[in-house]
Amino acid sequence: MTTVDPSFDVLLARANRGEVRTDEALALFDTLPAVRPEEMFGEWRGEEFPTGHPMDGLLAATGWAGKRFEDADRVHPLLFWNAERTGTFPVDPVRVPMGLPVPTALRGPWLHRVITAGRPLLATTRYTARLRATEFRGVSSATMIYDARPINDVFRRVSPTRLLGLMDHRGDAAPYFFVLYRP
Repeated sequence: MTTVDPSFDVLLARANRGEVRTDEALALFDTLPAVRPEEMFGEWRGEEFPTGHPMDGLLAATGWAGKRFEDADRVHPLLFWNAERTGTFPVDPVRVPMGLPVPTALRGPWLHRVITAGRPLLATTRYTARLRATEFRGVSSATMIYDARPINDVFRRVSPTRLLGLMDHRGDAAPYFFVLYRP
């Protein structure tokens, strides 16, 4: 896959080995071009881009699958894999305990089982985010704005089918990074 920054795959591999910190991820983020909101429409798969953030490893362990953008006003910000990993279901972010500390050593497949077992309580058919262009770090780019959480996910283009996302969560000392790609 051709990328805007040919070192992205190398950097992602380094991140997955725990060798990338926030400052290096921000430097990459700042070099990537903006994304228009309408380019986001559709379903995207997600993977983490570890930088030492306290959330690193948590979404992967819970079975996070990605995001779905129906249009600018109808967004499912959290898609999780079903138990068989053959399909996804949207989860209401308000029902997810963001501040619950889960030690890194305990982040394993059991968390995905908890999410799928809790599906009747966590899942939603309601859209819980919007998509707008906002300015962040001097660039106007597509931004997913959570309806009921102080979170904005800002996106930059790596390639036509891959994006680098940055979660800007009020109260966090550093952003959380992730990658979205078209399935």
